[in-house]
Amino acid sequence: MTAKLYCFGESGHSYKAALAATLAGYDWEPRFVDFFKGENRSPDFLAINEMGECPVLVDGDLTLTQSGVIQRHIVRATGKLGGAPGDEDEVLRWILWDNHKFSSQIGMLRFLMNFLPPEKQPKEVIGFTTGRVKAAFKTLEAHLEGRDWMVGDAVTIADCTCCGYLYYPEPFGFDRAEWPNIDRWLSNIAALPGWKHPYDMMPGNPNDRATA
Repeated sequence: MTAKLYCFGESGHSYKAALAATLAGYDWEPRFVDFFKGENRSPDFLAINEMGECPVLVDGDLTLTQSGVIQRHIVRATGKLGGAPGDEDEVLRWILWDNHKFSSQIGMLRFLMNFLPPEKQPKEVIGFTTGRVKAAFKTLEAHLEGRDWMVGDAVTIADCTCCGYLYYPEPFGFDRAEWPNIDRWLSNIAALPGWKHPYDMMPGNPNDRATA
């Protein structure tokens, strides 16, 4: 049975799950959630995920939410992307770091800068969050010095989670040229068989709304 991933293209957290599923060969298909029209707050969606968030994975009788949980399920189901024996804690460490220090900050910053009208953009919040994002980029850049992957010698879900927002074209203060180790690492991921840009992997694109 093909699993359904409730997702939308603009969601970096959805991309983490979609990318992991694709690279691991997990049988899935996207189910578009119209976030910008409030579908995630509808009674039908809240019955699936009381948190009102994407992604949600529904595979038969199994329903999972939160990208890290979904990615760990994919590892267990496929035996792929989990790292070498003994790597599980280090992989989880970077997933937790990403969710707390990296993607959470980037996701908010990108939303404030690109998906709110200019008159509603909180400049002080944007400035503060930009500082936090730059500090996180320094951590990631230093970690990737001399490394091809986040953990060990092959791609894992630590890579899938930490790259979740970094292929998006909308500006949020990230220039790959300023971070050579991150740039090299992102190129490594993009060279993997099956890799696709988030707007090609999942339905939903800012251009869709612009022409609607």
